[in-house]
Amino acid sequence: MSISGDELQPMLERLEDLLEVIADRLGIEAEVTVEERDGVITGHVDGGDLALFIGRRGQTIDAVQHLAQRILFKGSHPDVRVVIDADGYRERRAQALCKEADHAAEQALSSGNPVKLDPMPSSERRVVHEYLRERGDVGTHSEGEEPGRFLVVTPGT
Repeated sequence: MSISGDELQPMLERLEDLLEVIADRLGIEAEVTVEERDGVITGHVDGGDLALFIGRRGQTIDAVQHLAQRILFKGSHPDVRVVIDADGYRERRAQALCKEADHAAEQALSSGNPVKLDPMPSSERRVVHEYLRERGDVGTHSEGEEPGRFLVVTPGT
């Protein structure tokens, strides 16, 4: 399902308002921008100390992202995703996940045994699955139940 231009603009404005309210309530002076590209609505929060907005291991920003998705789509599950980022956190986290994935892949290949990664949200598991699929020399799958669902790296494909 795609969103028409008539539907998109109010969603972008609603997301911008939501992020501004959250930042304000947290006492954070921040600039909020929102954009849509390739079926992904991204809210960017930039400014001062955003550690409180990001939270420990990204838990707060992940919760804000989940709530924003629910608020914008009111329970429906369109193909459009909502991503919330703060001062480039998502890119830094993706780089750290790829480094961790490479380490797990090398460990799986050298030992010949599967390697379990720590539990992580589905958005982070997706990053690791896609990254290691491109690498091509290991396989991946997820196990467990949320919120303890984790990724397993297996030798070979």
